[in-house]
Amino acid sequence: MDNKLPRFLRPSMRLYFILLIIFAVVTFFFGSERHILAISEFAVIALLAIYTRVDNKKRADRLAQYLEAVTDGIDTAAESSLTRSPLPVVVFSTKSCNILWSNELFRAITDDRERMFEVRVSDLVPDFDSDWLRDGRLECPEPIALGDRLFKLYGSLARFGGARTDDFIATTYWVDVTAYERTRSEFYLSRPVYTIILLDNYEDLTKGVSEQEKSAVLSEIDAKIGEWTSGRDGYLCKYDRDRYLYVTEERHLDDLVGDKFKILEAVRECIGAGGVHATLSIGIGKDGKTPLESSRFASLAIEMALTRGGDQAVIKNHFNFEFFGGNSAEPEKRTKVKARVMANALGELIADSSSVFIMGHKNADFDAVGAAAGVRRIALSKSVPAYIVIDPDNTMSKALIEHLKSAEDYEDAFISVSDAMIKADSRSLLVVVDTSRPEETESQDLLLSLTRVAVIDHHRRAATYIENATVNFNEPYASSACELVTELLQYIVDQRAILRVEADALLTGIVLDTKTFAIRTGSRTFDAAAFLRRLGADTVDVKMLMQSDYSTAMARYELVRGAKIYHDGIAVASSDAAADRVVIAQSADELLNIAGVSASFVLAPNDGGIFISGRSIGNVNVQLILERLGGGGNQSIAGGRMEGVNASGALAALHSAIDEYLAENPK
Repeated sequence: MDNKLPRFLRPSMRLYFILLIIFAVVTFFFGSERHILAISEFAVIALLAIYTRVDNKKRADRLAQYLEAVTDGIDTAAESSLTRSPLPVVVFSTKSCNILWSNELFRAITDDRERMFEVRVSDLVPDFDSDWLRDGRLECPEPIALGDRLFKLYGSLARFGGARTDDFIATTYWVDVTAYERTRSEFYLSRPVYTIILLDNYEDLTKGVSEQEKSAVLSEIDAKIGEWTSGRDGYLCKYDRDRYLYVTEERHLDDLVGDKFKILEAVRECIGAGGVHATLSIGIGKDGKTPLESSRFASLAIEMALTRGGDQAVIKNHFNFEFFGGNSAEPEKRTKVKARVMANALGELIADSSSVFIMGHKNADFDAVGAAAGVRRIALSKSVPAYIVIDPDNTMSKALIEHLKSAEDYEDAFISVSDAMIKADSRSLLVVVDTSRPEETESQDLLLSLTRVAVIDHHRRAATYIENATVNFNEPYASSACELVTELLQYIVDQRAILRVEADALLTGIVLDTKTFAIRTGSRTFDAAAFLRRLGADTVDVKMLMQSDYSTAMARYELVRGAKIYHDGIAVASSDAAADRVVIAQSADELLNIAGVSASFVLAPNDGGIFISGRSIGNVNVQLILERLGGGGNQSIAGGRMEGVNASGALAALHSAIDEYLAENPK
């Protein structure tokens, strides 16, 4: 840059010339006596333009000579790397982005003719951004588009003549990677995507119907699946009576995701015997290093879809799961055969263990503690010492714990995480109840420390779950973990060995999660409750255990009083004041007692974060809404926790999640 030129003229000579021309034109039309003055102004402007053009040429020549001089003392290869580079090269100021010098190749790719005024790189290349150079990187993270070509940029910075630290000269080399990027894109788009399609309720659809009716409904389903997969150059094969394999390329996956897997709704229109609607589960595997790995991802995806209740699509890639659908009510599909098989497997695993540790989720509720008590009774029946791992200061079940401790067998049953770590050995078994998410367990360190793990849970499986469990009894159709454990007890433990306080604990967990048998209650739920009543479970004791004190009741009513109807049938309550998790959950339950409310959400600060509780007795799936905020649960009961936001921020995020859900699932 020419230091004789005033600094204020450097930003853009073009602007000043435009202003001069405007003044000259105004002068010319101001009056005939001003014509001579206007002509003189035009002459001065022309001389300045000529001077600017010549000066720019001289400056470019001087910079070229400077660049040659800089490389003159180095070797020939270094000199050629810039002044005679086979690549397009441009040198510019990082402060103004004005081009200081460029070689012929750069001018050719940008159609840059000889310049009269300063030109910024972004004037020639709209997508150009030099932030990556200022960040200290030598390579642009993304290719730059220029016309129909793509260029990879490499560059470096040099301080400009001892000037301020924010004034640098940047040198960039432009490598044409168009062919490479197109080949790379085609490689990823053409990778195989494996899809397993499962007809969830084949038995229900075909039970008790004639072969003609059976053939008609299955043919209708086959036709809808065939129509959905057509036009994507894929391969569809029905390899079992209720299973299909579909293989296509990744380029078509966006189409499938874009229509939100409408095949799920289309197949639901097929009606079989007794008015049963057909449902599909879809598992998709992608991003595998090999076709075998992608097919394994598809198997994991279909397993995930089934453990979440079916009637949905799940995509498994190399890193996580994506979920679509899953809005229909979950029919009861459990069989006593599976419960008996699981009971035998769990009994053998416990008998082969030196000790058993049982833990639930953080801030354990009645369902977690009740289920833990039931599992402990199974372990004691096998003469294996068992302990319930819990934080007594952070639990919603203090009353139930005290009720259990009234029995002699439970005086030393509850221990801390640190005590469990000391007592455990290589043959110890950890049984996780009422959750399958590692981050939600009472202690993730204990989970990682023990290699023998069993899981008993009734929630729909989330993207993160406990892998490689020796026994995994996950039934999203069950009302509660206590219901599942009660079924296991019937096959393993002599009824006379089950204590009354244990029956009380199990029944309390069932009553809590079913809201006194109002939601998510099936025939098996009543069977379990009847079994516990025969063992001596007292409904009056259960009622007393679930009572809240005066201050808790007042706090619950305060939250309910501030609730608002956000959408038809959806009530939302929030508070800036900290609240107990029990109060938040009970407030969500309380809102469902209001006529016209089919779903409720309550949020408030709790233990440094924002706790959200969701409930539903209608078609709104609160799990799908709270999963968007990092939570989980099932269709009727869900919860979540948000960190790093205040109550108003969490409320805005919840409103956004509800809006997205309703947009994707219109009534």
